[in-house]
Amino acid sequence: MSSIATPTARRGHRIVLAAAALGLALPFAAIAAKPDRAAIEREVARQHPASIKRLQDWIAQASIAAEDRAGREGAETMAALARDAGFQHVEILDTDGKPGVFATLDAGAKKTVGLYFMLDVKQYDPAEWTSPPLEARIVDRPGLGKVMIGRGAVNQKGPQSALLAALHAIRAAGGKPPVNLVLVAEGEEEIGSPHIGQLVLRPEVQAALAKTVGVFMPSASQDADGGVTVSLGAKGVVELELVASGEKWGRGPAKDVHSSLKAMLDSPAWRLVKALDTLVGDDGNTITIEGYPQPPAISADERAMIAAAAARRDEAKVKQQLGVQHWIDDLAYPAALERLVSQPTVNIEGLVGGYTGPGGKTVLPHRAVAKLDLRLVPGMKKDDAVAALKAHLARRGYGDIEVNVSGGYDPTSTRADARLIRAQMAVLERSGLDPALWPRNAGSYPGFVFTGPPLNLASGHFGLGHGGGAHAPDEYYLIESSNPKVRGYDGAVMSFVDYLQELSK
Repeated sequence: MSSIATPTARRGHRIVLAAAALGLALPFAAIAAKPDRAAIEREVARQHPASIKRLQDWIAQASIAAEDRAGREGAETMAALARDAGFQHVEILDTDGKPGVFATLDAGAKKTVGLYFMLDVKQYDPAEWTSPPLEARIVDRPGLGKVMIGRGAVNQKGPQSALLAALHAIRAAGGKPPVNLVLVAEGEEEIGSPHIGQLVLRPEVQAALAKTVGVFMPSASQDADGGVTVSLGAKGVVELELVASGEKWGRGPAKDVHSSLKAMLDSPAWRLVKALDTLVGDDGNTITIEGYPQPPAISADERAMIAAAAARRDEAKVKQQLGVQHWIDDLAYPAALERLVSQPTVNIEGLVGGYTGPGGKTVLPHRAVAKLDLRLVPGMKKDDAVAALKAHLARRGYGDIEVNVSGGYDPTSTRADARLIRAQMAVLERSGLDPALWPRNAGSYPGFVFTGPPLNLASGHFGLGHGGGAHAPDEYYLIESSNPKVRGYDGAVMSFVDYLQELSK
């Protein structure tokens, strides 16, 4: 092939000659083409030890909103990570709860993309872990490879750190990100994001996000066999507690008393149990709250997505992973998955009352608490669900039971033809994967603040790689994969490189 100079090449040559004549040293990025994928991939491999250390340090800093633990420190850590990754404007924003972080990276690109990060993690009991939850040790996991065990490893510090590692690698390869970035990070996701609006809807944050093509949350979307699901939304959630007490009820004791007195005293604990029993039918599954918002019928497109996904999943393996033998009503697997996607839930997270230590303690407790979460599907609203619950309890004669809402938000949904989703599908298919579309996650994240008014943006999750155990002991994130179909840490980093490039088109 001949080496004929193109007009663009000749112009670049003249710039270099002119600079040399003036004794100027031009930065490499000003005269070189953007780094190719291979150069970035080499930097990802070279920076692997530093990236892993960055993640381990982040896991060691545990912000737990539910325990009012290290919220400010979490925001400061996130701010430092953002600056280190190249964000030029980084600001810690206070709310009525825990602070968050707002950051922007101007790469001089034509397109801008939003990022949603969470800073807080779930509580943990070290006695339940095989490895200390904040030490982020890397251990061998049969069938997977080397994994990092730690609270927040997959939910969500591992994937978030992989996105930041992609930015580090692009810069080290002599380039800039192919898109501008707007980052919003909150410190209260694990308690239902009660103040997310105070971050996202601040005028300067809202204005920056309004320029984006959408907002995504880094994730580890591969299962242990390498399959990938692209979700189009998530259920909403309400987190609350119901409190029955002798003080509020006016019956039963105002303090714990001897259990022999039950023969002549009412029990707040039994009152709570009876009230809970009115919320669901005899099966424990059918919601019987009067006036509760009703879910819309599942669409034909959603039913087709679920059927296609069910055909690709191993029901026996899923049951084994969950430790279950039956689905609700002994439903067939496709029908159980359809119910998972389309139905709201009333779940008891925990029941606490009186003595729960070793042995017995014969008391009649004056107070009992039930921790509940309510999952909502599109068409249902958080405020409507809470209002219906309170009215139902009052009508049934349980108006004295306190309903303390700690957090929650509406469901979220994004169209399959949104640019954010189409870019995901393109990257995954180009990687040799066959992604399945899924109507919505059964879990929740506060995407409603992006997809709803006034922003009305697309929102979703993206990222290759694998992890598990979120909210549970021995939470892990895959670092070195023994299965070529499943990406390890560096492969997850490259998936973000590819996704940002695709979104720039």
